[in-house]
Amino acid sequence: MSTKKKEAVKEKESLAHKGLLRTITLVSTFGGLLFGYDTGVINGALPFMATVGQLNLTPVTEGLIASSLLLGAAFGAMFGGRLSDRHGRRKTILYLALLFIAATLGCTFSPNASVMIAFRFLLGLAVGCASVTVPTFLAEISPAEHRGRIVTQNELMIVIGQLLAYTFNAIIGSTMGESANVWRYMLVIATLPAVVLWFGMLIVPESPRWLAAKGRMGDALRVLRQIREDSRAQQEIKEIKHAIEGTAKKAGFHDFQEPWIRRILLIGIGIAIVQQITGVNSIMYYGTEILREAGFQTEAALIGNIANGVISVIAVIFGIWLLGKVRRRPMLIIGQIGTMTALLLIGILSIVLEGTPALPYVVLSLTVLFLAFQQAAISTVTWLMLSEIFPMHVRGLGMGISTFCLWTANFLIGFTFPILLNHIGMSATFFIFVAMNILAILFVKKYVPETKGRSLEQLEHSFRQYGRRADQEIQNQTTHLS
Repeated sequence: MSTKKKEAVKEKESLAHKGLLRTITLVSTFGGLLFGYDTGVINGALPFMATVGQLNLTPVTEGLIASSLLLGAAFGAMFGGRLSDRHGRRKTILYLALLFIAATLGCTFSPNASVMIAFRFLLGLAVGCASVTVPTFLAEISPAEHRGRIVTQNELMIVIGQLLAYTFNAIIGSTMGESANVWRYMLVIATLPAVVLWFGMLIVPESPRWLAAKGRMGDALRVLRQIREDSRAQQEIKEIKHAIEGTAKKAGFHDFQEPWIRRILLIGIGIAIVQQITGVNSIMYYGTEILREAGFQTEAALIGNIANGVISVIAVIFGIWLLGKVRRRPMLIIGQIGTMTALLLIGILSIVLEGTPALPYVVLSLTVLFLAFQQAAISTVTWLMLSEIFPMHVRGLGMGISTFCLWTANFLIGFTFPILLNHIGMSATFFIFVAMNILAILFVKKYVPETKGRSLEQLEHSFRQYGRRADQEIQNQTTHLS
């Protein structure tokens, strides 16, 4: 075969590999789209549930309807990691699609607040499980040099889902606001991407790293050859084999008795909580209520909320581009400084401009500024780093525990925010988030490592080496003292 023909064949194979990888990414991130829609739709549905929906909501039941999904997501994240480790990433996502459909229909036809809370909890199980399984799956199929871009496409789909929720909320709320069933129409739309996710995952292959961890090296190599050049696939399977030597045992909590793995877990939990204590989901879930509190009417608040969705999508696209240029850790710190500044200004100006016509527009502008920093830097880096830092044999479990803590913090914020807003007002509530942001910045500066530019196996080796050095230092100190 001539050199030109060989190059043409090689180019054709490369395009096929890239095309399949793009298909896998697009299909699996419909789990992120559902994550975004189901967390964002409640933002516009809640006011109608309370006024024309005949659910007789109080601040407490309002908080429970919004946050029951988050509590479910915490448990979904915990068990989702174990399920994906046991049954595979692909099969777990298939199960999730069915749960998304069933729980969404349950919420849509809920006759009262109690039934709504129960089905929102079940929906949360699906959201939490997806928040663990999809980024893990994407990290495990991605080439190291493109992992940041591919994994953070899930975050892009999350904010696209939220934007779609805000847009449909505004359209349906403006045209059908007098109907007692208006919020039901908002909720039921989520069944459509769930159906797409289920059918799409039928044609997606399993994670090669999960297959290798189960001893199915031949299947793992076959999948790698579908999404990599042959020489790259051969090299990668060697790295995977080396990484799992001596770790083929079943993952369990006993693995975290090893100091170096326990350290990674504590860092993962810290990163997860840092993402939440910015207060981002007080805006994502209660943005309409915040804008109404500032002075907008319900319809204007719903339309204003679209700006939050649009800036989130733009910011994540910018963040994905930025990940190729900038290290993860500086991005996280810059994002935290930006969100803290926006929250501080909301708190101050809510006092200074109270009762003025300018206040709602100022608050809307500052929430847009807040989300620009949050989505471009903090959220993109959070989900990426959580999918990167854990060793292969505990990746699902470790990410599950970390994401459990993320959703637990999310639940506490989602439940308490309307109560705080009702009792201490908007300014004092946002000042609390400012104080928590300061603690988050200090944590990231002291403990969070840099992960950019290294394969998952290289990161695992680095953490192991750090653990050995730390153990040696402790042993030397003990010997010196004795």
